Amino acid sequence: MNRRRGAAEAATRKAALLVAALGSFMTPFMASSINIALPAIGREFGLGAVSLGWVATAFLLTAAAFLLPGGRLADIYGRKRALAAGVVVYTLASVGCALAHSGAMLIGLRVVHGIGAALIFGTGAAIVTSVYPAGQRGRPLGIITAAVYLGSSLGPALGGLLVERFGWRSVFVANVPLGVVILVSVGAFLRGEWAEARGEPFDWEGSGLYGTSLAAVAYGFSRLPAGAGWATLTAGAAGLAGFVAWELHVRHPVLDVRLFHRRPVFAFSNLAALLNYSAVFAVGFLLSLYLQQVAQLNARQAGLVLLSQPVMMAVCSPLAGRLSDRVEPRWVASAGMAASALSLVLLTGLGAGTPLGYIIAALVVLGLGMGLFSSPNTNAVMSCVEQRLLGVASATLGTMRLTGQMASMAIATGVFSVVLGRAGVRPETQGLFLRGMRITLGVFAGLCVVGLLASLVRGRVREVTA
Repeated sequence: MNRRRGAAEAATRKAALLVAALGSFMTPFMASSINIALPAIGREFGLGAVSLGWVATAFLLTAAAFLLPGGRLADIYGRKRALAAGVVVYTLASVGCALAHSGAMLIGLRVVHGIGAALIFGTGAAIVTSVYPAGQRGRPLGIITAAVYLGSSLGPALGGLLVERFGWRSVFVANVPLGVVILVSVGAFLRGEWAEARGEPFDWEGSGLYGTSLAAVAYGFSRLPAGAGWATLTAGAAGLAGFVAWELHVRHPVLDVRLFHRRPVFAFSNLAALLNYSAVFAVGFLLSLYLQQVAQLNARQAGLVLLSQPVMMAVCSPLAGRLSDRVEPRWVASAGMAASALSLVLLTGLGAGTPLGYIIAALVVLGLGMGLFSSPNTNAVMSCVEQRLLGVASATLGTMRLTGQMASMAIATGVFSVVLGRAGVRPETQGLFLRGMRITLGVFAGLCVVGLLASLVRGRVREVTA
């Protein structure tokens, strides 16, 4: 009987890991491949740069706004059910995007995409944490993290091939078979359900206030440094303050904000994640411009250089995750944050004649740092909360990731707005571009140092779980 039960538990764990890894691959693959398809979309629908930006921004804003409510719904109604619902929504939205006949329709369907992605983001890691005992979670969480990086790295290459051969609609179609595979795997292999908060009421008022406020913050970041951007950002920040006040007084909050006070590991791990993504996300954007405008590489060559970072991240993440089961996660994650800071310092030395070998080496160090940081940090967050809050914990960490990514781009665009103004990146403005890039990378390095401190002072996960 025990042997049969052990075999059933092992099968459930493998199925949970498969489903979570596929879901973790699907969403970043789509996000990164869409960037390659944007010029073709703009030509077909006659969209300008601002409208094309909304094809990507609409997804990010919606995903960020729905992540936390989605995680709470998963805790109440079942994480497997929420994951399946997210994949269904995401897959149907992909079909709709492939059939879109206008730019407005495409942007609207990208909003639906964001809702599905939020349910996927907020449940995959939570399901894996539910089925793996403490001390065995690092490796599977590392595999999930590697799947994210693999999707991000393969997206531009495969997306470019699909657009070139079959047109931009094929990028959306490519996600449909993967969505079907995930749904079949959930139905056929993933046994059981996990809903430790079943029966608790859902905080609709808090969720609405949270979603609209976070969307305002994200939108405000995207409009900086314009006055409308600052006004929207301020309104969003005020709304988030009101959300915290509401959550302190409601009996069943969508986010128990007291958790940040009761569990320093949870608070500082999420802060470290926010600072880490704020510091590193826009590096690819900066170096893409540098490699093509300054180093005079073509898009394919620049992509190959940039590929060195996510490949290293995908290789290191599972190993770092397994290591965090044996060594206190804060030490592994902090080593990763230190490596990221070192890489950013190295990149501040870029000039017009910097050898490509130097750039690739710095990107390898950055990939090593991200690989060492991400899965141990996720392990720390997911291991320091009770079972009934795993969905919320996963969604909170996802919110830190998306918010950090938007903040990173806001910092980069803000610096360039000051240094370059409205001038484009041309040979005569190359010096100003390099100056702006160095300033931005210096700011990112400083954020990494602060993140390193947050990572070090978080405390011991094993004291929380003991």
